[in-house]
Amino acid sequence: MKHISPNQVAVDTPTRAPTRRALAKQQTRLKVLAAARRLFSEQGYEGATIRDIAAAAGMSTGAVFANFTDKSDLFREIMHDDMEALTAAMRDAAARGRNVEDALLKIFMAGYTFYKTRLQLARAGFSVSWDKDGGPTLRGMSSSAAFQDLFTEQLTAAVDRGELSQESEAKLRSQMLFDTYLSNFPQAIFEGWSLDALQARARDQIRILLAGARRG
Repeated sequence: MKHISPNQVAVDTPTRAPTRRALAKQQTRLKVLAAARRLFSEQGYEGATIRDIAAAAGMSTGAVFANFTDKSDLFREIMHDDMEALTAAMRDAAARGRNVEDALLKIFMAGYTFYKTRLQLARAGFSVSWDKDGGPTLRGMSSSAAFQDLFTEQLTAAVDRGELSQESEAKLRSQMLFDTYLSNFPQAIFEGWSLDALQARARDQIRILLAGARRG
């Protein structure tokens, strides 16, 4: 009997094109997400209802519920997509940093710049950042963990370059950096701070958080 490898099976098996029904479902989902993003951005999380979202998408509420469990499920998907895009923007920004302090500041500013034109969406994110049982929802998403991983990567690389000491406790400092990054959003959302003001504050915060970790 001729032996057929799994790779040969994969080559010989034709890839099935999505069915018309699957394509229609995908298009419906994308239309709902687009409508929800616009309404969350304009009206905030509380102001946008499933009925409004369905109407904006040109479909029934049943069609929305056929794709999403509830409004929070819909919002989490939007935030997940945004945070994946933001993580990529932060990583690109960090690569242009002259040193660890500059790289961390560029990460912070990539986030604030990203949401400066989406303040209602950022406000909505904070309004639903804790679930009914008191546990984090958005904070616990894998894309949020990627933010902390990015901070850890920068601190670890700084240790390898000799900028920071081996005893710099990169994991703990990365958690503190993430919390500090989030702590500045109320000033942007509720007090209307400019990007320059946020940058000045973030620069001082990062300098303090790195104090004691520098070599020398």
